[in-house]
Amino acid sequence: MKLKILFFVFLLVCSSCALDKRDIISSNFDFADIQLKHAFVEMDSVYKSTDKLLANPRNIDPNGFLRMVASHDWTSGFFPGELWYMYEYTKDDFWKEKARKQTELLEQEKWNGSTHDMGFKMYCSYGNGYRLTQDSGYKDILLQSAYTLIRRYNPKVGCIRSWDHNRDKWQYPVIIDNMMNLELLFWAFRTNGDSTFYQVAVDHARTTMKNHFRKDYSSYHVIDYDTLTGAVLHKNTHQGYSDASAWSRGQAWGLYGYTMCYRETGLPEFLERAKQIASYIFSNPTLPDDLIPYWDYNAPGIPDEPRDVSAATVTASALYELSMYDETNRTGYVDRADRILENLTNRYRASVGKDCGFLLLHSTGSKTHGSEVDVPIVYADYYYLEALLRKAKLEKEGTALL
Repeated sequence: MKLKILFFVFLLVCSSCALDKRDIISSNFDFADIQLKHAFVEMDSVYKSTDKLLANPRNIDPNGFLRMVASHDWTSGFFPGELWYMYEYTKDDFWKEKARKQTELLEQEKWNGSTHDMGFKMYCSYGNGYRLTQDSGYKDILLQSAYTLIRRYNPKVGCIRSWDHNRDKWQYPVIIDNMMNLELLFWAFRTNGDSTFYQVAVDHARTTMKNHFRKDYSSYHVIDYDTLTGAVLHKNTHQGYSDASAWSRGQAWGLYGYTMCYRETGLPEFLERAKQIASYIFSNPTLPDDLIPYWDYNAPGIPDEPRDVSAATVTASALYELSMYDETNRTGYVDRADRILENLTNRYRASVGKDCGFLLLHSTGSKTHGSEVDVPIVYADYYYLEALLRKAKLEKEGTALL
């Protein structure tokens, strides 16, 4: 058995410097099979070394060890989501059981009203789990999560509050990332018919569209609102280079978020905004030839700045879906998404059986804070697998929707 595994690893290593001659999708899921099983070994070691209630992996720390986080961390749902994607691709119950175990560590978060990240945490984990199993318990947890999330909505502002920290700086901060959490609300509306979910999501998307974007359709990271009047108080960044710069992952969140909003509403304004964001990204003079962006499109040290692979994976996944809604640009969107996946596979993949089981290297969480700079990060891997699944489904069935 060991000889078979070693032989398989040898084949993967031989293909690491060039795109595997096999299908990019199957070869990457074979690679993910090895990496994620290695991640379980690393996770067991972490679990045994601490009495902290840790849930899932987030990154590799500066000492080269796996960093795991508790359920309340905004990234806690991505690793279970990866496992659900493995199950979706392989149909192997091994992955379903692993996904259930890691997902169910997050159940208490359905009551956590102190964060806007309910979609990231619960929809990426329980949402994928419910989609693939129709487990009624998962549905109940997701609905409660959605009700918890909309308690953060202020009708005067027209948005869901993002953060509760930095109250000395911001009165009511809303970040572009929050567009991603609206998918949970749209799902809740489709599931139980409560139009409040739909209205909150649409209001948030429209208010964000009005205030977050510049004339060139790049976006600010943080907009601060007056809670009494709804007026904009400040336009800032938190993870970008400057208030006036275009943080690359923020642009990716916007692209994905407005593409999803168009899918859920059919409102042309959301499709138009997604197309405008895509145009900004791919016409940007600082975007490298391999389409893997620097951490900020306006970072001063380009071309010596760190890349952000996570921005690329989110973008690729969004482009496959966006291609369904824009016949004129369909081929261009798919071609760019394909190029991103090919370049990630050829140049940014982790070493087989190493790197704590992560799939991709060279993501940047927040260079501004010196945090997670040029390291593997779990959400890059999540959207990588999602993009691969969307590519597969688009080619076989003509739809990128999972």
